[in-house]
Amino acid sequence: MPILRKESEIYPEDLFSAAVAADAPWEIVHVRSRQEKLLARLLRERRNPFYLPQVEKAIRRNGRTLRSYLPLFSGYLFIRSMPETRQALWSSGVVARVIPVSDQQQLHDELRQLRRLQESGATLIARPDISPGDAVRIVEGVFSGYHGTVMRERDALRLIVSVTALNKSVIAELPRESVTALRSAG
Repeated sequence: MPILRKESEIYPEDLFSAAVAADAPWEIVHVRSRQEKLLARLLRERRNPFYLPQVEKAIRRNGRTLRSYLPLFSGYLFIRSMPETRQALWSSGVVARVIPVSDQQQLHDELRQLRRLQESGATLIARPDISPGDAVRIVEGVFSGYHGTVMRERDALRLIVSVTALNKSVIAELPRESVTALRSAG
């Protein structure tokens, strides 16, 4: 049994559709320590749209493997702000601040891409300490057409899908032959 069970990551299921996006801009909610799932449950109960990507983490203790499902971006939850959302956020008592998003389309595209990576079964790892490297385009496999940044780590090439609003990145491991370098402008 997991220590922290997997909970709803997305509400509604069609969060990235045009119908949901029409009158609800993206905002990033910074919550108090370890309160992401609590706020997600509250938002779901009140039918407010949100996205809380989670990753599985396994820990061995006393010969047993314990699994937890943790937020990919610790301390943050992505919401589609509606008039009634503010009431739900501030009444929860767990919100530290709400971060406005200046480039709605960029965040939408990055989160949608992140969701597709999750749905494809990619193993995602939050990496706040990575600095950008070579820009690449994936030319084959399930990530074909995606753009990202490559870094070497243990002789493997990895694709970094950046959620730039948080200065953090997500990486998925790819075979060398599935990427091609993008030429920089200038």
